[in-house]
This record gives sequence, structure tokens and C-alpha cells, in this order.
Amino acid sequence: MDTQHLHAFVAVAETGSFSAAGQRLHLTQPAISKRIATLELQLGSPLFDRVGRQISLTQAGQSLLPNAKRILREVADAERAVADLQGEVRGTLSMATSHHIGLHRLPPALRHFTERYPEVKLDLHFLDSEQAYEEVLQGRYELGAVTLAPEPDTRIAGEKVWVDELLFTAAHNHPLAERETLELADLSPWQAIMPDAQTYTTRLVRELFDKQSQTLEINMVTNHLDTIKMMLSIGLGWGVLPQSLLGDGQLRVLNVQHPPLSRDLGMIYHRQRNLSNAARVFLQLVKGF
Repeated sequence: MDTQHLHAFVAVAETGSFSAAGQRLHLTQPAISKRIATLELQLGSPLFDRVGRQISLTQAGQSLLPNAKRILREVADAERAVADLQGEVRGTLSMATSHHIGLHRLPPALRHFTERYPEVKLDLHFLDSEQAYEEVLQGRYELGAVTLAPEPDTRIAGEKVWVDELLFTAAHNHPLAERETLELADLSPWQAIMPDAQTYTTRLVRELFDKQSQTLEINMVTNHLDTIKMMLSIGLGWGVLPQSLLGDGQLRVLNVQHPPLSRDLGMIYHRQRNLSNAARVFLQLVKGF
């Protein structure tokens, strides 16, 4: 079995599309189709059901998928291990990052890393922190730069690099901005704009309201903090944002009486994975920024 054929199979299975798989692997759709056809011929069984425009795994495909991922992961680990024996920092460093960290925390470290190690191909993907955890757990990415989970999976190692102080904010012309001090009860009647309920950030805020038996009404949801900032700035509601996003004066910080609220940001990796030289170097480097 050729690993190129397995890469094509996994890409189609994960994207549900031959064209999307081609875009991921920088191949044409016919090239992807040819690789899948060759693999099906070798195995003597169809791997996908094609009904109209819908593509789904056959029973044989479902059986092959976890094994294909394991084979590709082991091949990549073997290639890295051989290269790392020579002490070289090269190859591919695959990493998932949240939008906030990727835009506001990582750029200095990424710039320094790429300038110092030009032979490393950086494979960077923007995902929600919760999704990045799952992708690192499944072995698709070597590193993750994420909001660290309050109750992390024991298979994942996490290293805290930054701390985000979270502040209640609203537009300068919002009625809440007129108050010198506020309680959580004062916020409850007003519309909140927050990330999805399953995100670590919103869970922290909801726990704060629950402890004081207050209602948290979230009527607008987006996981992009910069988008939340924009919506708050035009007066659509109140929200909670990292202090690092509030230095330009676009929003009013609300003086809400509550225990300190913060979230830990950092790097994650699978404990059972042998990190490449590139990953180890980047982990050390990012701690200095």
C-alpha cells in the first residue's frame, strides 16, 4: 500500500469530498480519484459509497480509516526519528492554533522560528481550541497553541505560556457603561455576545453567573474574539474579552464586582508522541515571547 494512496483516502474521508481532498493535498480531483481507485483495486473492495453528490465510507472504508491514520502517523514518526538522529531541525512542523493566539500571541515566535530555521516547513491551521485538542489527540497535528482546558485529557501534555485576564466590556455609549460599578445581576437583563457555549471561555463566564444564581442570556455567538470586539464596539451588547484586546480604547471596561477571571493559554502535544526536533525547539522558543 502506497502512503500517497492512504493520504488521499484519509483526506477524502475527513473532508467528504474528492475536490476538497485535492485542495488539501494540492492535487487535482482526477489525481485523487485515481489514487482511491488504485487503493480500492489493491484491497479488492470499494471504500466509498457515491450516491449523487454525497460520499460516505463503506464498511471496508470505516475499517481502514483508523489503521490508515495509524500507518501514516507511524511513517511520519519514523521519518522524523531518522532525521532527528542527526540533530537537524528540518522537516514539517504541523500545528493547530486558535484564531486569538495565532493572531495576537504567536506571530513574534513564528517570525523568529521561520527566520532561524528556514528548512522547516510550517503547516499551520486555525481551529477552535476544543477542536485543536481533538486533532492533537488523534495525531493529526504535532502541536497545538490553545486555551488550556480546565480538565485536560490525561493523554495530552499542556504547558502554560500566557495568562489572559478576562474583562467585562461594552461600547462607550452602552447603558451599562454609564454605571460606575456593576454587579452580575445588573448585566443579566442585557444581551451578551460570547463564544459558543462549549468553549472554555464561555464555560468560565457561565460558571461565574451560576455561582451567583444569575441568568446569562447569550443572544449572539461567534468564536472569533476580534468579531465579538467589533460587535460590542457598535453597541450590540456586552461581552468578556482578554485585556490584550482592549488597549486601543474602542471599548469601555465595565467595573463589574466579581472574582478575578482569567484563562490559561499555552502549547499542547500528545504524551505518547515523540516530538520532532522542530517541535521541541519551537516549544522552547515560544516560552521566550
